[in-house]
Amino acid sequence: MRSSERGTNTSGVAVTDISPDGIWILASGEELFMPFDQFPWLRSGTVDAVLNVIEEAPGTYHWPDLDIDLGIDSIRDPGQFPLQARVDA
Repeated sequence: MRSSERGTNTSGVAVTDISPDGIWILASGEELFMPFDQFPWLRSGTVDAVLNVIEEAPGTYHWPDLDIDLGIDSIRDPGQFPLQARVDA
């Protein structure tokens, strides 16, 4: 078995920062901001739940603790995907 070359991203996706306004993820080689006003279900997650994200398929990300699945296109341009899950207050 051979390891990947040094510097090669093997994780696929990672949360790089959580701010009061949203989260930053590193996905597909680019850093993307996911504001809570467009991704409200992430706001109620614990830090551990938000950090626990996996790339299930190229460009498809899953937060198993939050039961959230998102594609890279909806993260890049959420305005093209206007339907949002309802968050009960």
